[in-house]
Amino acid sequence: MTHSANPFGQVLVALVTPMTADGEVDWPAVEKHIDDVITGGADGIVVTGTTGETSTLTDAEKLKLVEVGKSVSSGRAKIITGGGSNETAHAIELYKASEKAGADGIMIVTPYYNKPTQAGILTHFRLVADATDLPVILYDIPGRTGVPIKYETILRLAKHPNILAVKDAKGDFSEVSRVLNQTDLLYFSGDDANVLPHLSIGAAGLIGVTANITSAPYRAIVDAVNRGDLTTATAAHQKLEPLVRAVMTHVPGTVSAKYILHGLGRISSPRVRLPLVGPEEWEAALIEDELDLVKDIEGADFSNFRPDRNAAAGGALPKVHGTTR
Repeated sequence: MTHSANPFGQVLVALVTPMTADGEVDWPAVEKHIDDVITGGADGIVVTGTTGETSTLTDAEKLKLVEVGKSVSSGRAKIITGGGSNETAHAIELYKASEKAGADGIMIVTPYYNKPTQAGILTHFRLVADATDLPVILYDIPGRTGVPIKYETILRLAKHPNILAVKDAKGDFSEVSRVLNQTDLLYFSGDDANVLPHLSIGAAGLIGVTANITSAPYRAIVDAVNRGDLTTATAAHQKLEPLVRAVMTHVPGTVSAKYILHGLGRISSPRVRLPLVGPEEWEAALIEDELDLVKDIEGADFSNFRPDRNAAAGGALPKVHGTTR
């Protein structure tokens, strides 16, 4: 179905942050990449999220990514700022600054490392949502944060006027259905392999890593689901499967997405910031084997794919570390 009250878009890209070989943000490449994914069908961009290497970006870089995203999109796509902080005070200030920088929405991740109780999670989200007038997406990814947002907590958070959506990377479909039945929250699939299953039970869209390579098939899936054409959506889902496996299975999605984008000549370097590193030889070989199975996907022509394992090796130490103040 179409979600007319959705302020975020339906095909959202969890954007990688292109970098130079020495680990500095490659701003011209950022501009080009944002334009590429919007042209391919994305109507939302999440900058500074997990895939954007938020944990090693400085606050200044995060805010500039919002500004650049707004400039390049020129109204063609919503710009959502992701990431946040596991320190509530810092998260509040960062999201306030993101709103001033022009963000269209914010995505708040569950506080990580601290392992707060559900009461702490509830308070964190409420205080951040109180501090901005922007629409909020809750990011539920216990595999990275150590704690889930429990069902009861989501129901309580749904009562906040600014909290409109959840990005689900937990994969509990029965819980998604329960929340959709009992709240007006929008759900976004946060697991590339489960986009169609999420949409089929009422999710509003996706926030995807593989969409960095091509957002066109996701546009096709979403549009097909919107018009009730499950056959077309399923066919597109099946064609995407080996590409999703290449991106999401063997190394962190950020690493594989940059490796593939560089091999396609779309970014100048596959570099990631430490402690992330490029794929080892055997990991690169597995990614390339998966890509050999990708056929007839719009926006993903691998006939001229030229991977560079040497360029991807290791990780970078940027000149300025990711400060928390």
